[in-house]
Amino acid sequence: MNSAKPHSEDRALALFLDMMAAECGASANTLAAYRRDLTQLDAFLTRRGETLSAARADTLAAYMTHLNKQKMAASTAARHLSSQRRFYKFLQAEGLREDNPSQRLKRPRTSRPLPKLLSPQETERLIGAAYELPQQSDKQMRARVRAICLIELLYATGLRVSELVGLPRHAANAESRVLIVRGKGGRERMVPLSEPAQRALADWGAYVGDDETFLFAARGKAGHLTRQRFAQILQQLAVGAGLSPARISPHVVRHAFATHLVENGADLRAVQQMLGHADISTTQIYTHVLEARKKTLIDESHPLSHWDNLTDSDDPS
Repeated sequence: MNSAKPHSEDRALALFLDMMAAECGASANTLAAYRRDLTQLDAFLTRRGETLSAARADTLAAYMTHLNKQKMAASTAARHLSSQRRFYKFLQAEGLREDNPSQRLKRPRTSRPLPKLLSPQETERLIGAAYELPQQSDKQMRARVRAICLIELLYATGLRVSELVGLPRHAANAESRVLIVRGKGGRERMVPLSEPAQRALADWGAYVGDDETFLFAARGKAGHLTRQRFAQILQQLAVGAGLSPARISPHVVRHAFATHLVENGADLRAVQQMLGHADISTTQIYTHVLEARKKTLIDESHPLSHWDNLTDSDDPS
């Protein structure tokens, strides 16, 4: 028996990946994940005498059961399902099949972990550590001003670390009170700047040459400060602030930005837009963070939360 894949199968998958890259702006990592997920599904279907393009709904359900039996994490199984839904929706839209066999498959339940919390006071200490960096030499002064600009911008805007380190030089416009950020999928959004962030940006702008492409230019292959180097800078600030470096990362500061906004009554839709979330459900995790924080506060502070520990003399009756 010839086990080689039909040419049409390869063509359908290639067309799908081309569409995801061209129309949806999918990254190389995302495309690789789609290819890997669908190739694994294809192998399962081949063993059952079916093809990827003509798969039946009950066989796809059997595949999800197969993944579950492998004790795969629910989040990973959910990604596999998402890959299937995208692929078969594409085939249906292109007229390559009449239905979407993955449409009625149930999504695995995932328990999304709550983001690590950083209090406003801890965040203030982290930012303050940048202002305490040494400035005896010109090199130290430059590093200090850059660190201040990075941390002030990150906490003021909640940018993804890749968006922050890849900001273009013209972002240093001292007259602008907003940043125009190009995020995932090439989507642009405007994020307002706090006054400290505006000042830090203006100070750092004096060090940025007119011929630079990026705001945080560097000599490496990317042409700008790497994510890894910025993470190291944050670790240094954490030590200076008396915080555990294991708790601090660019993403934790992004979470702090969002959590503190929601905690102070910011509109969830506005926070969604500033974070660049495509779906409001992603932003809603910050309401769960606040609920968890309130529950902890009640458990620790409310007198009746420790009813079992009351003595007879403490009995309110």
